[in-house]
Amino acid sequence: MKSEFEILKIANTRVEAEYLGNGPPLIFLHGEDGFEINSSLVSRLAHKFHIIAPRLPGFGKTQLQDNIRNIDDVSYIWLDLLDRLDVKDAVVLGFSVGGWLALEMATKNTSRMACMVLTGSVGVKFGGAYDRDIEDIYFHEAKTVRSMRFVDAEKDPHYDLTGLSKGEALALARSREAIAKICWKPYFHNPSLRQRLNRVNIPAQVIWGGKDRMTLPKYGRALAKALPDANFAAIPGSAHFPHIEQPDLFWGVLNDFLDRFNER
Repeated sequence: MKSEFEILKIANTRVEAEYLGNGPPLIFLHGEDGFEINSSLVSRLAHKFHIIAPRLPGFGKTQLQDNIRNIDDVSYIWLDLLDRLDVKDAVVLGFSVGGWLALEMATKNTSRMACMVLTGSVGVKFGGAYDRDIEDIYFHEAKTVRSMRFVDAEKDPHYDLTGLSKGEALALARSREAIAKICWKPYFHNPSLRQRLNRVNIPAQVIWGGKDRMTLPKYGRALAKALPDANFAAIPGSAHFPHIEQPDLFWGVLNDFLDRFNER
């Protein structure tokens, strides 16, 4: 299916959004690596939904301005984006940092959202001050980080970057720099977010890799338990990106949730 792109000026920020498919709206919030942008999942979803996929600041043509300090700041811009597009009853699908962004948005205003799916979501602190809820991907060497996030290392879309063009390499470096800026301090979470999770008044499905070592499955279970109306599902044979390592199993869980939600 052919995508359409639009640049919108939202809260003095230039935001690039991709549109694809037909049907009810689905807000597609990619993660810190942008793996989902070109995944087979997008094509599958486009046969059922009208996908709205804004790029995080620093990705594509979306600006990372000095006044954007963290994911909380991004969430207000994205809520304004939903208002601008007059989205109604949208499914919100977020991956890792995109899941964090979905949570930030849903704790503020769900009037344009129908339900939410969170995959490997970060953003919440459940343990004590010295507990490592989310493994530090900036501390460990790349090989170790990959083993935390993938059961099969070769399924990492960034496993071999030798074939990147100069432009692709610069875009990747720019996006990684942006994520480090808006997710670094405090590391990949908002200390106040946990206390607002009770405000998420829409159904949620939490999907986790059964062998995720970046955010352990117990973290995903804690997240589902902290939300007022959420279910948890673990995908075997996958780590932090079950939609990439086990796309068919992931699709089955996602489809089942959406079917059950539509039957309510």
